Amino acid sequence: MKTGMKFAIVLLALAGTLGAADPKPAARPAAAQAPAKAKAPGRADSDIEADIRQRFSRSKIAEDRFTVKVRGGVALIEGKTNVMQRKGVATRLAKLGGARRVDNQIQISAEARAAAAARLDKARTRRTGQSVERRRVQPAARLSP
Repeated sequence: MKTGMKFAIVLLALAGTLGAADPKPAARPAAAQAPAKAKAPGRADSDIEADIRQRFSRSKIAEDRFTVKVRGGVALIEGKTNVMQRKGVATRLAKLGGARRVDNQIQISAEARAAAAARLDKARTRRTGQSVERRRVQPAARLSP
């Protein structure tokens, strides 16, 4: 056979398989379809709250005795701490405990903020060899008259 004839046969075979295909795609099985928008029932607020309190009690942040309240899946955390990192730890533990969102109202002491600023200045001085003067930057909204 010549090349042109082989090409024509392949082309016809291809056209036959394409023409035989159903113009409508087959419905996908239910498992492969996207999940429904309906909200699955979540855990009760009291269960989430108990889980978060248990996580707090097994952590070093238990020393600060933060209060936790959960309403509608949103955890409200309140309290005071002298360790800056504990605010972030509390948020992560609340999320792991099942909270959809966390409203973290933990207040960090002025001493902890000053200590963190001093450590940051020390690190900057070590890196650049020059002392860095810290100044408070005002938000843009406050700069306009």
